[in-house]
Amino acid sequence: MNSQKIALLVDSGIDIPKHIREQYNMYSIPLKIIYKEREYSDGVDITAEEVYSKLSEEIPKTSLPSTGEILEKLAKIKEDGYEKVLIVTLSSGLSGTFNLISMIAKEYEGLEIAVIDTRNISIGGGFNAIQAAKYIEQGMGFDELKERVEKEIINSKIFFCIDTLEYLQKGGRIGLVASTLGTVLNLKPIISCNEEGVYYNVAKVRGRKKSLEKMKELAVEFASKGKHYNIALLHGYAKEEAENMKADLIKALPGMKDFIEGQISPALGVHTGPGLVGIGIQIVD
Repeated sequence: MNSQKIALLVDSGIDIPKHIREQYNMYSIPLKIIYKEREYSDGVDITAEEVYSKLSEEIPKTSLPSTGEILEKLAKIKEDGYEKVLIVTLSSGLSGTFNLISMIAKEYEGLEIAVIDTRNISIGGGFNAIQAAKYIEQGMGFDELKERVEKEIINSKIFFCIDTLEYLQKGGRIGLVASTLGTVLNLKPIISCNEEGVYYNVAKVRGRKKSLEKMKELAVEFASKGKHYNIALLHGYAKEEAENMKADLIKALPGMKDFIEGQISPALGVHTGPGLVGIGIQIVD
């Protein structure tokens, strides 16, 4: 283990698959999913499938982790013998998690804490945390680590297509995504996060098939800025469409290093609804 004893803590909104969190010994704080009858911890005691299957009856709310939970996690990190902790969160433009954790970190005693706002969501932000884990493993010092991860945020981008804007609107997460004409003309927006970490339309394409094709083109275009890159293919209850895209995507991206695939976290599923397909890219060099 690193001589400086640096721990890595992430929230569930940056969607790092469990096996990767375990591989790098990451600590994780789940967002909350709140139904009228009870509250769940994102990905801990509720699955994405359960969220999707209940959407017709009730669209739950999502919220930040509680202060108590964050304090508990920091106490555990300290107890495990760490002196420093890097915390990587989803975009402050989409959630109050970064601000809450930053406030707690300022007051917290016994650990040196740095909090990074990825200004991104899902694996778009997750890639930054995975890279941070690799740097820690290589023995990088804390100051350089903070600087490097912050600087490399712009190398990650996520593009996603959703079937309907209904859930983003109801969850108040619509950002700069214009929703007016969408349903009438069967326009399917391709959404990403801008530099402030807020959702925006990258493109609007008529029909599902064309929008998935366009998203793939945009991803390939972004990846072509680098020689090597990591790729993620994620879906929300659209496994078949993601699978159908996989071979084409890999073929179009010969400089790929790591490939991650899977379903998005339940909390993100609440806001996007079923039918999401997303591609994440992180330029490595």
